[in-house]
Amino acid sequence: MNNERRSVLKASGSLAVLGLAVAAGLIKPNAAYAAAVWNEYAFKAKSMDELMKAFGGKMPIESKDITVIAPDIAENGAVVPVGAESKLGKTTEVSLLVANNPNVLSAQFMIPEGTDAKVNTRVKMGKSSDVYALVKADGKFYFAKKEVKVTLGGCGG
Repeated sequence: MNNERRSVLKASGSLAVLGLAVAAGLIKPNAAYAAAVWNEYAFKAKSMDELMKAFGGKMPIESKDITVIAPDIAENGAVVPVGAESKLGKTTEVSLLVANNPNVLSAQFMIPEGTDAKVNTRVKMGKSSDVYALVKADGKFYFAKKEVKVTLGGCGG
């Protein structure tokens, strides 16, 4: 089969499913567009102070209701599995930060009302660092952190 034809068929099938979801009311066009807008300044932040200015909030408060999901030791800094879970009520955002990366914000997730605030992804870490879960709940920011050691080939520190 022609590769261009295959690509067109895949794309049209995806668009058809998206169109059906919008028509059925499962996805609202306004919400999809709003979610596509991202905070460029937040992703360029080099420190927690810069990040909080970009988010327009005060410095976060440490919370035991947030869990950072990450390995103690990452053998490959190119693909470190990280995540977070928030038990705070009215959680609307979960962000994952790596303190020693050039840009601290690695991922940001918008949490729809009524869903569990648990996210997972993979990030790149150049060296050992604290990994933060920054949570916005009820209009305030909270955080938890965990140290992740990155090794070279699993035998360094």
